[in-house]
Amino acid sequence: MNTPTYQLTFDDAVDIWLRHWNGEFQHRIAAVFDVNPGRVNEVLKGNKHAGSREAAMNRQSA
Repeated sequence: MNTPTYQLTFDDAVDIWLRHWNGEFQHRIAAVFDVNPGRVNEVLKGNKHAGSREAAMNRQSA
């Protein structure tokens, strides 16, 4: 039971922003990535993967 948990990548963080803007709840987004909802919140608060919000904005407008 000592398997490491999944760590969100920068690309995951961009996807999290896009899903958040589309109205998905944080706990549902976390379930998709099999992580604790706190990890999703860290991305949305800007504590993890700096620049992912801007990258998501660029992807959304493309």
